[in-house]
This record gives sequence, structure tokens and C-alpha cells, in this order.
Amino acid sequence: MSQKAQWDSSLAFIFAMIGAAVGLGNIWRFSYVVYSNGGGSFFIPYLVAIAIMGIPFLILEYGVGFSFKDSFSSIMKKINPKFEIIAWILVLFVFIVTIYYMVILSWDLVYLASSFTFSWGADAANFFVNSVGGSSNLANASFLLIPTTIGVVILWVILWFIANRNVDKGIGRVSKILIPGLFVIMGFIIVYALTLPGASIGINTLLTPDWSKLGDVNIWLAAFAQIIFSLSMGQAIALTYASYLPKNSKLIDNVLIVVASNSLFEVCTAFGVFSILGYMSYTAGTPMVQLITEGTGLIFIVFPMIFNVMGSIGRVLAPLLFLAILFAGITSALGFLEPMLSSIAVKLNWSRKKTATVLSVIGCVFSLILTTGISSYLVGIIDSFVNEFGILLLIGIQCIIFAWIYGVDHFLGVLNEVSTFKVGRVWSFVIKYLLPCVLVVMWVIGIIKLFSTAKTFEVLIDLIIIIFVMVFAVILTKIKPVND
Repeated sequence: MSQKAQWDSSLAFIFAMIGAAVGLGNIWRFSYVVYSNGGGSFFIPYLVAIAIMGIPFLILEYGVGFSFKDSFSSIMKKINPKFEIIAWILVLFVFIVTIYYMVILSWDLVYLASSFTFSWGADAANFFVNSVGGSSNLANASFLLIPTTIGVVILWVILWFIANRNVDKGIGRVSKILIPGLFVIMGFIIVYALTLPGASIGINTLLTPDWSKLGDVNIWLAAFAQIIFSLSMGQAIALTYASYLPKNSKLIDNVLIVVASNSLFEVCTAFGVFSILGYMSYTAGTPMVQLITEGTGLIFIVFPMIFNVMGSIGRVLAPLLFLAILFAGITSALGFLEPMLSSIAVKLNWSRKKTATVLSVIGCVFSLILTTGISSYLVGIIDSFVNEFGILLLIGIQCIIFAWIYGVDHFLGVLNEVSTFKVGRVWSFVIKYLLPCVLVVMWVIGIIKLFSTAKTFEVLIDLIIIIFVMVFAVILTKIKPVND
């Protein structure tokens, strides 16, 4: 397959990149991270992390993708044939993200369908455990959660339907519809949430600064981690999308637009989330500390409880929220799938449609394995390991390869050629020295945390992932390219 695909405009690329960046983590993770890491004072390390990690590394990814105009695996092979296996390890990790991400999206699809009748009932936690996400009881691995199973199949068909088309007619066109739709829906939810009685309780809880925490290194690491996962850094998504850009694209300008849009979305969403939590605290007399949680607990348990007591407006907000999560999730899932799709298509000289079909079938089969009665437990194990061990390590390796081995100065010309904003020595210093140091510290701390509390079953799952990734990375590296 020739890497001739192109976005029909920079706007399509920007919407696709915003779609890849704005995902579930922006909606259910960011507000909790702010609250638990110093409240309003967290925005200082957050902005620093954007300035010295988010923007510089995305600029690097855009420069690499735009310069080489090729798949990630082919780019690494061109730099040094020995590096091809590193590329396959990364895209396999990111493909695994796609697999479990589709399961989380399936939970949301079940809740979207349930939101029209509030079929989750009075006990939202019981509904999630028994019908959607399961529990950590390994005995429950013997049966499937049928609503989640059906949702996975539906979502993989949707993903295939979009991904098998050329990037401008598939991802580009869908992103132009879903991203504005997402922003409108979340805008309505946020504005309305701010008018609710008790909203100020939630916002004050969110923003009350704890300046003493600025001296805690863990707060700074939390900020850098949020930026990495929020912007989908180093996962070859930005690099692959940038490879489809037409000539005379303002690369640095595009980076700034994407980062600003992503940060604005998650900050505004945090205000909406805590306003609704404040409303619940005010009307039900429940202390805020009992309501505040992250991830699935917030979206699939706490929020349905709140919608239950909101009256008629809850009947409107519930479908809108789960629809917004679906929009954000689909565009992110397309981003996670693209590096693997691009690399396989180029390596095996397959058409985009054939590659998307094969990967969708494989992905769907593995996603279905994660819809048993321990679905949420499995997803949590895989998510922690893939991100804190695999992807974080590979971001650091990419920094070294592109900055030191290939040479970061190779990208200055193409980055600065038509961009309004320019980069130079400061950017090169950050990429070559500062970023690798931060990433090493984050990776070491993450690994210690990950394995110090891991149970035997969790370690077993981690080992299976490592074996799976390494075996298939070797196979894909050894396969002789068809077009050779």
C-alpha cells in the first residue's frame, strides 16, 4: 500500500487530532486528578507540564510524521533497521489500548440505551456489577455480560465502517461531525450544571488550593502523567495523522490549537462535573468526599445516582452525557487503531479496507474476551500495565531515537517553514535533555507502584501481555515486506 492518503484540509486533521486527544480521560479523570492533587494549585504544574512536555513532544511527532510521510514502523526502519521491532512493540501496545477501550465504550453504550428509561434502577452500583462491568471475583469469569458483549460487537462494526475508508472520507469526515457535536453537548451540560443549586460547593471543592502540595514531587508527576495520557502522547497517533498532511501545513500552529482545545475541554468539563457533584451534595446532604471518585465509579455509578434525583432535567442530561462520552470515545478509538492500521497496510501491501477488516475482526475477538463477569477488573489491570509500563517507556525511547540518534535538528526546517510560531534551541534542549529525564523518573516510580501492590493474577495478565507483544513484534519485524 502506498502511503498516499491525505487529509482534504488542515481542518480535518485538527478535528481528527482533537478527537484522538479528547477522550474518556478528559471527562472522568481530569477533575479527580485536580481535586486529589492540590485543587487550584494543581494548575501550576499542569501548565508547566503542557509547556515542557505536551507541546514540545507533539511538535516532535508532527515533525517526524510530516517529514517521513510514512507509517511508524517504516519510519523507525528507515532510521535504523534494528529499530523496527521497537515500532511494532509500540503499535501493538496501542492496539491493545484499542481493544480494552472498546469495552469501556460498550459500557457507555449500555448506559446510553439505559438512560432513556433509567433502567439502572435505584442501585446503580449493583446494575454496573451485575449487568455491565462485573467485579474482581474471578469466579465470575465463567460467564459473559451480555449487554456489554452485544455493545462490543456493535462498536467494532462502527469502527470498521469508519476506519476502512480513506482518512479524509472516514476519520476526517466523522471527526468534523462528532467533535463539534461533542463540544456543543458538553457545553450545554456544563452551562446548565453551573446554574444548579449547590454548584458553587462543588467548584469550591475543586479549586480550593493547597499550596503546600506544590513541594510534593508526586503532584508534579501527576500533572505530567495527565498530559501524556490526555494528549495520547508518544502513541504514534499524532505521528501517523501528521503523515497524511498536505504540503504547506502550519505544523506548530496546529499543535497549539490541538493542545489548547484539549486543555480547555477538560478544564471546562471539570467545572461541569463538580457542579453536578455539588448539586448532589447540596440536595441530598451527602458530603462531597463521599461522591468524588474517578473513572467508572464516577460516570457509571455516581452520576446515575444523581440523575435519579434530578427529576425531568436528569432525563435530558443523562442521554446527553453518555452520548458525549460515546462521541469522544469513538474518535479516540479511531486514533488508537490508526498506527497499527497504517503500519500493517504498508508492511503487507494491503489495501486500507482489507487491513481495517482484519484488525477489526481480531480486535473484536479479544474485546469479547474482556466482556466476562470480571470485565472492569481485567480492563483496569491491562490499562495500568500498558500505560505505566509499555507506552511510558516507549515514549522515552522515541525521545532518544528521534532527538539523539536521528537528530532533532533535522526537523527544524520543516517545522518552521510555514508555521507562524517557530522552535529552536530551547525546544531542542527540552526534547534532548529535559523530557528523557522526566520520563525516566515517571517510569521508575510507576513500575515500583505497579508491581509493589500487584496480585498474582494481575502479574500473570501482565506477563501474558508482554509475551503477546514480544512474539508478534518479532513476527511482524521478520516478515519480509511484500512491496520489497
